[in-house]
Amino acid sequence: MNEQVRKARPAAVGASEFFDRSRARLSFDVPPGLVDPNIIPRTGDPGNDRMLEIIAHEQPVRPAAVLIPIVDRPEPTVLLTQRSPNLSSHAGQISFPGGKIDATDASPLDAALREAEEEVGLNRGFVEPIGYLDLYGTAFGFRILPTVAKVKPGFALTINESEVVDAFEVPLAFLMNPENHQIHSKEFRGMERSYYAMPFAERYIWGATAGILRVLYERIYLA
Repeated sequence: MNEQVRKARPAAVGASEFFDRSRARLSFDVPPGLVDPNIIPRTGDPGNDRMLEIIAHEQPVRPAAVLIPIVDRPEPTVLLTQRSPNLSSHAGQISFPGGKIDATDASPLDAALREAEEEVGLNRGFVEPIGYLDLYGTAFGFRILPTVAKVKPGFALTINESEVVDAFEVPLAFLMNPENHQIHSKEFRGMERSYYAMPFAERYIWGATAGILRVLYERIYLA
């Protein structure tokens, strides 16, 4: 299945208004579902939510954090990475900088900033955290808490090739346009599972990354 998500396109939101709305609608309150196995994160994607109900009864909660780095250019962009093909999970996929929350991390925000530095060398001095987005669950048993952040241009990246092979920017306007939000599907344990995809040029943005971007769109553009 390959479907466009047919919803009325909202009025254009400029960079300044986007950041203002994000500050007003997001906070740094950590949701209890990040560590509570009895709470199943709801992503708003029916296919993903059905899958999570199965996974949640089989695997322990594994808290994770990612950074949604929105670069404050005249036309804002989102900084994404392509994971190494040698990794044990999500190999070769398009992702946000991030990973598991370590015991030494002071908060999910601290974990996201640490991972961004380790993976792509994004200096946290360029990053202005804005707030947490909704908790997002994945088929690999992770509970991901994304941090939306404004990134000042002028940073230099250093790619950690053991974790990622590339870092690149995609226009925020493209990712926040529902006309670019497709619904694809594949089989999961004998049943069809749907998921979001946002193909951009030669990049196939899908799964948790596309799902989190869809949540960002719904929270900032529609809420």
